[in-house]
Amino acid sequence: MVSNPNNKSTSNGIPVMIPEALARRYGWCAGETIQIQEREDHLEILPPVSSLRKIYVEATNICNLACVMCMRNIWEEQGGYMDESVFAKILEGIQALSPPPSVFFGGVGEPLAHPNIIEMVAAAKKVASAVELITNATLLTPQRSKQLIQAGLARLWVSLDGIRPESYADIRLGAELPKVLENIEMFHRLRPPAHLPHPEIGIVFVAMKRNIHDLPELYTWRKRLGAKHILVTNVLPYTVEMVRESLYARALHEPLYISSKWIPVLDFPRVEFDAFTVEPFIQTLRSGFNTSWGGVNLSSASDWCPFIQRGSLSVAWHGGVSPCLPLLHDHTSYLAENRPRFSQAYFVGNLQEHALLELWEEPYYTAFREKVQRFDFAPCAACGGCELSLANGEDCYGNTFPTCGGCLYAQGIVRCP
Repeated sequence: MVSNPNNKSTSNGIPVMIPEALARRYGWCAGETIQIQEREDHLEILPPVSSLRKIYVEATNICNLACVMCMRNIWEEQGGYMDESVFAKILEGIQALSPPPSVFFGGVGEPLAHPNIIEMVAAAKKVASAVELITNATLLTPQRSKQLIQAGLARLWVSLDGIRPESYADIRLGAELPKVLENIEMFHRLRPPAHLPHPEIGIVFVAMKRNIHDLPELYTWRKRLGAKHILVTNVLPYTVEMVRESLYARALHEPLYISSKWIPVLDFPRVEFDAFTVEPFIQTLRSGFNTSWGGVNLSSASDWCPFIQRGSLSVAWHGGVSPCLPLLHDHTSYLAENRPRFSQAYFVGNLQEHALLELWEEPYYTAFREKVQRFDFAPCAACGGCELSLANGEDCYGNTFPTCGGCLYAQGIVRCP
């Protein structure tokens, strides 16, 4: 059945045929309502909020490094490791779902610091559709690489924020780049030979003023490291110093990145970037247009929550279940130097008291996911700022905790795998 984009019921539904493999991947069931949004020249089918397709597991919030941009620099939270009983509840929850979701080991801490991480990966592999893990690679010894490969890891993500020793050491305090690169290369070589080696390797690069010039060289290193994926994200500033390192100040306010029917549209074809085109195109992009590039609207990432759209939830090391990674911990981040925003952690419940599926199907949690999918929040990230925008407690649209209008993940500014 089909519903209108405002999620208002209609008297008559229209049956829609969806390929079985696609329906299985996104969790659609026969007779389920499908939401469709109308774009300028196409229709967009929204994934069902009833389908749990990905679980982020924070095995620990402890890390062996002290990176300059990390949330851990500003908090005083207790450190800990996920207990076996909590992880067992995650596995039980996965077994109750069809199709099974994927599992992603990652959060604020370093997953490889958990003493039982290999066993956790192997256990997750038995019940999940796929298992991924993100690491700073300092603890990625040859033995641990072999164990992760044998455990059935589908994809290893490595946080690599510099490819020159001086820029890397300036960010990843406590790590040495040559050793990290050696560890990644060893993991690459230890994979069974194949046309498409497995597990896949991905690199996450947190772009800042101090390291952005390393990015081209990182791409030249891609083959040597065996990386199939490179994900570039902006830094999420937890301090004023990191605000000054950010590269997206204009992106929060320029019409280029703001979706609005009142802003004229400029539609570019695909072109070469060279000495003749770069400067004229940059000037045009900043001239007040909502820009489409080769048919893709550059503002389409606005007001779009990657966690809800992926059908994911996040589990903190202590068992707290949250809608997303940013809501796992209390923290203050900055929308600008003079605009700190306090984000209070939000938990639907705890796995030490409730089953995973029970929490996922809670009516108030389902209603929250529907709201986030519609993104009925005040535009706090782009607004000039009022007192309400300085926290996620409420906003000027009348929404109550937690509000998501100031979330930089939902504006395509900050990203994670």
